[in-house]
Amino acid sequence: MQAVREKIEYENPLLSLKIWHEKRHVPGIIDWHYHPECELLLITSGQLEIDLGDQTYTMHEGDVMILGNSQLHRDRNKGGLLDYIVLQFDLNTFFDQSTIPYLQYFNETKVPLSEMNYIFRENVTARTEAAECIQHIHQEAYNKDSGYELAVNMLIKKLLLILIRNDSKGLLANQDRVERIRLKPVLDFVEEHIHDRISVEDACRLVNMSYYYFVKFFKKMMGLSFTEYVNFRKIKRAEQLLLTRDMSVTEVGDQIGMANMAHFYKMFKRFNECSPKEFQRKMLAWGR
Repeated sequence: MQAVREKIEYENPLLSLKIWHEKRHVPGIIDWHYHPECELLLITSGQLEIDLGDQTYTMHEGDVMILGNSQLHRDRNKGGLLDYIVLQFDLNTFFDQSTIPYLQYFNETKVPLSEMNYIFRENVTARTEAAECIQHIHQEAYNKDSGYELAVNMLIKKLLLILIRNDSKGLLANQDRVERIRLKPVLDFVEEHIHDRISVEDACRLVNMSYYYFVKFFKKMMGLSFTEYVNFRKIKRAEQLLLTRDMSVTEVGDQIGMANMAHFYKMFKRFNECSPKEFQRKMLAWGR
């Protein structure tokens, strides 16, 4: 059977996240599927089998599992009461200017995030802390008390920190660490000149690399090309301006160095699946 690309519908457009509590009583299988969002599972009671590639994992009460970007998986309940929480979120949107260097840890160019499950299997403290975070996120999303978006954002970052701090094998935190530091001037330059046209040549000069070496190096470290990264950061800034400033779409495009409206709309739709105006309308309507 062909695998299905699951489209995640975010309940709150301000958070690129979906979380829910699932209950299954009847034996059955959810067949092969994938999605660009990262996924975390927490079993609250019962037993769930997960097929991930050519391996099968059995999860019991209190167990946590992480799945990375577009990782093919399926699961089955063999019978009995099964309760679990599913958390799906777009990793990229939870990194801001101060934390963007850590996005490199999760680009999965060398290590799929599912490799980090050894932490939850071997480290009881890390597993317990992650489970508490997932439960807290679910509670915040369910209650929707004032400021819950801030709480969810902090808890997502705490989950990522748990992975980094407990990566005893060095799959994330120590991998190419020195090489990552070389990119910091480039990442800072992008943030400081987000309103300008930023070229690959500008970045090459900052790190004293040839064009072709830099292009390969950046892609290897960040998991996306330099041009894609610049466009991503520009659109993130555009989202912020659309929600916090009384500016037209044209003015926003000018502010992020995308005066060509056709290009701006194309890039915005690539990252948000809607136009800038639709994004603004949807977000502001949610906040009322």
